[in-house]
Amino acid sequence: MMCLPLCFTYLLAEGYDFNKLATFAKQKYGDEAHDDFIELQQLVATLKNSPESEKLSQINNFFNRKITFAEDIHVWGQTDYWATPLEFLGLRAGDCEDFSIAKYVFLKAAGVSNDKLRLVYVRAEMLENNRTVIRAHMVLSYYASPQSDPLILDNLVPHISSASSRKDLSPVFSFNDKGLWIGNSTKPKSNPESNLSKWRDVLMRMRADGIE
Repeated sequence: MMCLPLCFTYLLAEGYDFNKLATFAKQKYGDEAHDDFIELQQLVATLKNSPESEKLSQINNFFNRKITFAEDIHVWGQTDYWATPLEFLGLRAGDCEDFSIAKYVFLKAAGVSNDKLRLVYVRAEMLENNRTVIRAHMVLSYYASPQSDPLILDNLVPHISSASSRKDLSPVFSFNDKGLWIGNSTKPKSNPESNLSKWRDVLMRMRADGIE
């Protein structure tokens, strides 16, 4: 128990106030949500000195295991809502954007550089009623180096795989909190907050929750 205040202090210094998140989770969603954030805090603290492959695997598994996929219309009564990690984990339900945002946020908390992570909008080939359809989808990509074949973290596919092996996905654009890329471009085109209102909105709400 003595390590918890130290862990909270360390993560607060990194811009993640887990104490505030856990308190808000308890107030808004109850004891189970509070306990989930404590579990996540302990996982992030454990992963601080781990190889990045382990960080990717553990954070990906945490959210894929905890959260049930659900369309925004069923969770929020809206066709397109980007939830904060507090809302996402508090309700234990969300769609592809919510999975990708939460994984992005807490991989950064675990020490993965922002430069290696991008949220990617893709056209995804999916099988529905025995026929292939194209759906808009979001995944999180990880670049070991700027020119490397990225790894894909996806709520629909439990294992992490390379982008080149995911023939079912075609990138449209990608972004993080520093840049916006079109297709497979290696250079950012613009400021994402200026061009993506939903991203700007969810960043503001995350900051209010205790995530910088």
